[in-house]
Amino acid sequence: MLFTTYQYAIFLVTLFVLYWSIGNRKVQNVLLLLASYLFYGWFTPWFCILLLSSSIMDYCIGLWMQRYQAHKKQLLILSLTTNLGILGVFKYFNFFAENVSIALTSIGFHPGNLTLNIILPVGISFYTFQSLSYTIDVYRGKLEARKNIIDFMLFVSFFPQLVAGPIERATHLLPQIESNRIFSWSIFGYVIPFFVRGYLKKLVIADNVSIYADKVFMLDHPSMLLIVAGGLAFTVQIYADFSAYTDIARGSAKLFGFDLMKNFDFPYLAISPSDFWRRWHISFSSWIRDYLYIPLGGSKNKTVFGFALVLIVSMGLSGFWHGASWHFVMWGLYYALLIFIYRQLGMGGKWQPKGIFKTSIARLVMFCFTVFGWILFRTPDIDWLANVLLNATTGLGGNEFIVSLQIIVFVIFYSIPLLVFAFLDLVLPSNKWIQATVYALCVVTICILLRDKGQDFIYFQF
Repeated sequence: MLFTTYQYAIFLVTLFVLYWSIGNRKVQNVLLLLASYLFYGWFTPWFCILLLSSSIMDYCIGLWMQRYQAHKKQLLILSLTTNLGILGVFKYFNFFAENVSIALTSIGFHPGNLTLNIILPVGISFYTFQSLSYTIDVYRGKLEARKNIIDFMLFVSFFPQLVAGPIERATHLLPQIESNRIFSWSIFGYVIPFFVRGYLKKLVIADNVSIYADKVFMLDHPSMLLIVAGGLAFTVQIYADFSAYTDIARGSAKLFGFDLMKNFDFPYLAISPSDFWRRWHISFSSWIRDYLYIPLGGSKNKTVFGFALVLIVSMGLSGFWHGASWHFVMWGLYYALLIFIYRQLGMGGKWQPKGIFKTSIARLVMFCFTVFGWILFRTPDIDWLANVLLNATTGLGGNEFIVSLQIIVFVIFYSIPLLVFAFLDLVLPSNKWIQATVYALCVVTICILLRDKGQDFIYFQF
């Protein structure tokens, strides 16, 4: 945990007053930069060293690319290897060390413990990708290298989205940093709904539903029905938790005159796996699309094998980005398989079923695939999941049946606010009186159903 909710509120209010008391954009940016480093290094100051190093390195590489055009490719490789190397050491060293040790032991060698006591810096996956997008875009000629180091460092470290996204592009956020911001009281009409939604999703929905998901995935031999119930609980938990952070991040940024990109677009209404990834964690999925999938050939590969290979690489690495464990890789490859099958059936890309009935069936089928995907994502390890799938009972009788139904009922109950928000956005986006009434009820709900002990945001660990 970087800040508690109470500490973050004090931090925001204090920074807001100081920020808008200053009329000079350059001084405002310095203040935001200092505040971002204070926020990031509050409990672990040495994390700031990595953040600072990454920022200065890519700032210099951007300028060198512009100055030494003949060496652009070598400079890009330097940025990629350094950034990904740092990420690899802190996030994946122990994973590879453990697997090498297991492999050597299996052939008769006994190397002992090769792992190191490495602490994973929170948000390193996010700001690494954000900084890399800058150097790649400068290399491609889509962006001019920036000379103002304060502006660039603020782009990499901007606190609202620093530790869990959205992963902003330099082409979107840097121009805002370089432009004057004008205060208007109307921003509160934009900010308040984001904060109310975010805190209700996190403190009421995600933190309460997590109790059921955690208990199911801690069991040694859960039944199939219980796994389904736990999978549904985690499906609601991860969406509520992650979209809550994005809501709070977008609201926080707007307080200072910045617009962050939309990161979710009703992902559980997806009709296909490709559609799901256009709706889920949009800033990350679009990053993978633009900087990995398309450069490797994407859907334009002329052979089925070539397309399958690109999917395996892109989605496998997408899964691995989430964590140093084989079940994350399996989760990514699972989506590679789904996308491949759907495409071969003529339901890839922007395929759209005709009629409400066929669309509803497509959404239901994709939702079932999504829930199973989240079971792969949440499983403690592959051995646990294999044992459950091969040996679990159905759970259609006895106490496990009753417990499973209770979990499903609780999950549906806690999902009601998500359905209300979807209804507001899709049906009543401009009715201010109904919106205000709903948000007032949300505040009351937070006060009633708030858990005494909250949890960190899930994506802090990625």
